[in-house]
Amino acid sequence: MIRSDELIYRGGAVLARRLPRTIGAGLTRFVSNSAYRVLPERRFITERRLRRVYGSEVSGAELAAMGRASFGSYARYWYDGARICNLADTEIEAGFGVEGFEHIQAALETGVAPILALPHLGGWEWAGAWMARIAGYPVISVVEPPTNRRLFEWMVTQRQRLGIDILPLGADAATALIKSVRSGQVVCLLSDRQVGSGGVEVEFFGEKTLLPAGPAAIALRTGAALLPTAVYQHPSHPQTQHRAGRYSLTRHRARGHRARGHRARGHRAVVLPPVAAQREGRLRADVARVTQDLARCLEQLILVAPEQWHLMQPNWPSDHQAVEQFRKQRRKSRQRP
Repeated sequence: MIRSDELIYRGGAVLARRLPRTIGAGLTRFVSNSAYRVLPERRFITERRLRRVYGSEVSGAELAAMGRASFGSYARYWYDGARICNLADTEIEAGFGVEGFEHIQAALETGVAPILALPHLGGWEWAGAWMARIAGYPVISVVEPPTNRRLFEWMVTQRQRLGIDILPLGADAATALIKSVRSGQVVCLLSDRQVGSGGVEVEFFGEKTLLPAGPAAIALRTGAALLPTAVYQHPSHPQTQHRAGRYSLTRHRARGHRARGHRARGHRAVVLPPVAAQREGRLRADVARVTQDLARCLEQLILVAPEQWHLMQPNWPSDHQAVEQFRKQRRKSRQRP
């Protein structure tokens, strides 16, 4: 029997692939606007995250507009991800641009494939499809499997159609990834949110929190280049152009791959130079140092388009307290006559 979550994901994928793009894009906007209205807790966390990035001077109206844009970006991520399996290679290539590809090429020339450390931002799966089907490099990633085993197997099949191998998050994942980089398989890891136990404490956007230790640990053990990477949706929301603050992004044009897509609807990847990941002392201390350096690079990348950062769960200790207070206030407001 098909469960409701499986029906939603699979049914949505069928609609995204079969509907004309104009209709599908309009439906995506409708879904995102509806979600913004009916999911107050997700809206609260999203706007709290945006305020963390931009600062307290952001006005209420401006914050609400950026929050709606963030919901819209997340809906577009799902829509584009569902459509990409049915696209021809020429369509994938036409909708994608990359800057900094030389860092990936340089890493592969060493005989050890790189680790691409990404935030939950923009349309990261498009980059994996481009890497595997257009650039011709094998790709592997790790995902947290849903409780529905059949849904997870379907998701794995969809990504394999794109040329992306998938490992379920678990105790054996790190060992498998070490083998992957040594065999020349590019590893893509979402690195801005710790899932499960473990993690490394770092300062991330002004507050201590935990980020995954895996990217730094694997880089230190294998010598793999650790490359901070982001994949942006374009055209982006106008708000992404302001308030860069103390962060700046150094742009690097790829050799052999024209940096395109930023003037048309598509995706653009930015690959930063490798984070220094050399052994200096005890492994645990080195992992902490490298992960903190990686966190600073992720901040740089996120600041380019914070509305495209799809982090709608509590990610800092103070978030959990704020969400509990938010729930209490909502309960009180409902109890008032």
